[in-house]
Amino acid sequence: MAGKREEKKDLARVAAEKRAAFGADINMDDYSPETAAHPYQDDLSAFSQAEQDQMLMAGVDFSAKNRSGTFVQKDLSVVHSRSTQEGMEIMDIEEALKQYDWLHEYWWQAVPVDMDKYTSRAELHQEHGYFIRSMAGAKSVYPLQACLYLEQDNLAQDVHNIIIAEEGSELHIITGCATAPHVTQGLHVGISEFYIKKGAKLTFTMIHNWADKVAVRPRSATIVEEGGLFLSNYVCMQPVGTLQMYPVAYLVGEGATARYNSILVAPPGSEIDVGSRVLLKARGTRAEIVSRAITTGGKIIARGHINGLVPEIKAHLECKGLILSDEGVIHAIPELEGHKQEVDLSHEAAVGKIAQEELEYLMARGLSEDEATATIVRGFLHVDIEGLPPELKAEMDKAVEMSEKSLL
Repeated sequence: MAGKREEKKDLARVAAEKRAAFGADINMDDYSPETAAHPYQDDLSAFSQAEQDQMLMAGVDFSAKNRSGTFVQKDLSVVHSRSTQEGMEIMDIEEALKQYDWLHEYWWQAVPVDMDKYTSRAELHQEHGYFIRSMAGAKSVYPLQACLYLEQDNLAQDVHNIIIAEEGSELHIITGCATAPHVTQGLHVGISEFYIKKGAKLTFTMIHNWADKVAVRPRSATIVEEGGLFLSNYVCMQPVGTLQMYPVAYLVGEGATARYNSILVAPPGSEIDVGSRVLLKARGTRAEIVSRAITTGGKIIARGHINGLVPEIKAHLECKGLILSDEGVIHAIPELEGHKQEVDLSHEAAVGKIAQEELEYLMARGLSEDEATATIVRGFLHVDIEGLPPELKAEMDKAVEMSEKSLL
């Protein structure tokens, strides 16, 4: 066990060094670590309409009609947490640690605490976060939803989340991050550790709706056991100051699968450094990383790293970028690493502009130039995600649709 932990630390440090070579650094002392507590709300309708609207842009539906549970943290306070389906748990991580002694065995096991200055900060300043678990054999009827919300301007929010899909279970989660309309800047450091047990399935959809000067530093890792499936969908189509994340999945059981899908849009002033890594460590494991990136003036670094460590594995990496402004930059960094003869790894990467012949084709059929551009962009951002529940697909489609208006 100790050897495996050291291996994860070494790999994480390499990833951190790669990020540091390209990503923007920030001074964490510039942000306030304290704020007044917010009251707990039993009724979701008690949240203001402005709060509901902002969180809806991040995929959180306050009607909760098609949700199996809801968690909301505002600044440093957990203000709502409730599960409505048997076999599904969603609660404050600090309450979960008090309730379950065994949960400490998962604490900082997937993500090393000393990976970089942000993980160290989260350990020293952590205020809440969520614990989500599906019991063995349980299947979520509807997705559970969680929101991390910044209400105070220039606040540092440090959270630690643990998500466990027990053996044979099926868990679907929508998590959104958002800021109040008056917030212009702040810092969010989020540690997320995922554990998918034998034969379990976890679909995790994250939608970001930050303000244009917020610094965002998620650090996450996933361990997938035999026959498990981890499906991660990430959407960031609103302005953000600087975003830096490089989640990693460890496929440690035979037949384990991981798929990462991301949709990124960088308006002017935004700097986005996003990637995904998968380490295939058992026979029969499969992985796929798919990225769609658009810049309208901001900078995007789109990373992908697949590491095949054993025979009889298969993985594919696909990164496509669309530049809609001469001020924008897209830097695609696909990496394939094979260590055995019987590995099957492939990648496809392309960065460019909208083809003039595509515009002319649509305009010849009666569309204006703006309508033709919108149609092409909508098609470009469409990612066909296998196995996505209808409720989650609807949320992703909604996020794309709501963001198109500001994008174009």
